[in-house]
Amino acid sequence: MVEISIVIGIDVGGTFTDFVLWQDGGHIIHKVLSTHPQPEIGVVNGLKELGLLPDETDFGIGPSKTQSADIIHGSTIATNALLERKGAKVALVTTRGFTDLIDIGRQNRPGLYSFWADMPAPLVDRDYRFGVDERIGSCGEVIRPVDVSGLSSLMRALSDKGINAVAVCFLFSFLNPEHEQVVENYLVDNGFFVSASYKILPEYREYERLSTTVVNAFVTPLVASYLAKLTSGMGEGLARNLRIMQSNGGLVSAMSAARQAVQTVLSGPAGGAVATQQLGKNTGIERLISFDMGGTSTDVSLVDGDIQFTTEFSIYGSPIKVPVIDIHTIGAGGGSIAWIDAGGALQVGPESAGSDPGPACYGRGEKPTITDANLVLGRLHPKHFLGGRQELDLEHAKRVLSRMADECGLDLLATADGVIRIAISNMEKAIRKISVERGYDPRDFTLIAFGGAGPMHACELAEAALIPRVLIPKIPGVFSAYGMTVSDVAKDYSKSVLIRQTDFTTETLENTFTPLLDAARADLTAEGFNEESMRLEKALDVRYIGQSFELTIPIAGFADDYPGAFHKMHSERYGHASPDEEIEVVGVRVRAIGLRDKPEVAMVEQAKEPVVVDLKSCTFFDGWYDAACYHRENLLAGHTLTGPALIFQLDTTTVIPPGWLAEVDRYGNLILQKENG
Repeated sequence: MVEISIVIGIDVGGTFTDFVLWQDGGHIIHKVLSTHPQPEIGVVNGLKELGLLPDETDFGIGPSKTQSADIIHGSTIATNALLERKGAKVALVTTRGFTDLIDIGRQNRPGLYSFWADMPAPLVDRDYRFGVDERIGSCGEVIRPVDVSGLSSLMRALSDKGINAVAVCFLFSFLNPEHEQVVENYLVDNGFFVSASYKILPEYREYERLSTTVVNAFVTPLVASYLAKLTSGMGEGLARNLRIMQSNGGLVSAMSAARQAVQTVLSGPAGGAVATQQLGKNTGIERLISFDMGGTSTDVSLVDGDIQFTTEFSIYGSPIKVPVIDIHTIGAGGGSIAWIDAGGALQVGPESAGSDPGPACYGRGEKPTITDANLVLGRLHPKHFLGGRQELDLEHAKRVLSRMADECGLDLLATADGVIRIAISNMEKAIRKISVERGYDPRDFTLIAFGGAGPMHACELAEAALIPRVLIPKIPGVFSAYGMTVSDVAKDYSKSVLIRQTDFTTETLENTFTPLLDAARADLTAEGFNEESMRLEKALDVRYIGQSFELTIPIAGFADDYPGAFHKMHSERYGHASPDEEIEVVGVRVRAIGLRDKPEVAMVEQAKEPVVVDLKSCTFFDGWYDAACYHRENLLAGHTLTGPALIFQLDTTTVIPPGWLAEVDRYGNLILQKENG
């Protein structure tokens, strides 16, 4: 059998599982319904339909046999486990007297002026928290050794309570992990999965370190179980080269993800951010705001030449202090359910119909969704969904929306239009969060719209957010999966140091970084990369003396002027700086990148004739219009379109409202702008 080398990106979403397969310079896209609560079934089904596994469905869309395939996989499994509180049964083992730290936290209220706001319940019940008699001092010295004699009773208590994952986090273990290692080794020897903070987050700030360690213990058994089922279903041949997308935009082996699943909480959306940056490089448009609207949620992020990262991240009340791409998520997807609140006002989301039962127009749901509203307004064509493979039930969507219209005293069209307008308003607020509130002017950016529902709402959202231009990729509905195929392997390393600038010499800096750099090289070597394909990026966490939070300053060499760079960034971020004030280095960071060969996007053929209108369809935009309809595969470079128009393709429908113009660029992307704008 001839060996075939291919690259596959897989993104498991709330409604659909997306596939992008690259081979011999070309690509194939595919979508299947996600199969909750066993998403590995949908992945395996998709691989069969692509012809990569035996007994495949004869879709005729992929190679029939393969011996070599790089598979890159992202999902929202860890995220959903946190949101739904459906992870492992976790115990917390910490220093005696500090078991309630997970409750106390930072004493932040979810609603500043609400005295009765409900805080999300902690991931560890009070009965599952255990204090160990030990103490490490603030300089890393041993004040009181671990009481080893008490570990046997701890182990019995964990077994009696049916615990299957343990988070271990002692005071100041980031300075001296000796005590955590003693307890970790004992529990591992007795069959427990252990998440120890010195491995997960060796940094200061006890609460964030503890919370991140607990989150890892909560989600890792679930992710590890999923990956075990997935690799079993894929077979040894395909599973051999399986890599997992991380929240930091880099890839990691499935084995590493099964040990530290906290690194994958934004696994799916991270692929979209990487794809956005890559498309910016291809097109020369480097200032982009990504708008990823799928079936369950909308994810937005900002790329200003480079992807923006943060360590100040939280999911449903649980801080996670590992480096993640700065993505803001709201519950607004195509499957988001519209409902009437207690005051009689129309609301949309965050609850989603998911893939089962799905929107009402799929034929099984009884609750109105954004997708149903788009269908009623004619912005979806019932016979041109999923490339014509699935016909939508327009009459059922009308019945379901009509019931809600009667409840809120509106007619059907006004209700459907209201659902879309509310969703746009919610998404515009999300864009302000990652642009205006961080000092960026949206008017300087281009909105890149993707996800199964993104291109349907991109123009109206851009207009609301004052973004002058929209870019819709050639394969928007599977764009996050594409991003996974062009990602590099990446790992982050960090260490708290807390040293004032006057004491932080070039030699001290080099000595502090050396262990992290050595570990980074060793890990990338183990992943199969040589020195030529490694890139090691260094950064410092810096703040003014007395500040509570710090800025991360990239450095190239140990002699770099990091104080000057800090003052400059502080001025850009907060509008002021104090160059005469003393600063301190709080921590050091290394980002290790293993550079992969990436598939290149081919240019499309230049148009010689105007594009032909395939059909006309009635579409509602503050009144009914005859919208010209096109198939995306017929659009060539140089073609121009005038709204109102609909563009059909397998992975999405693009909506061009009246007053908007679209042009196809040399890569097959759509560039949309307002007429005379």
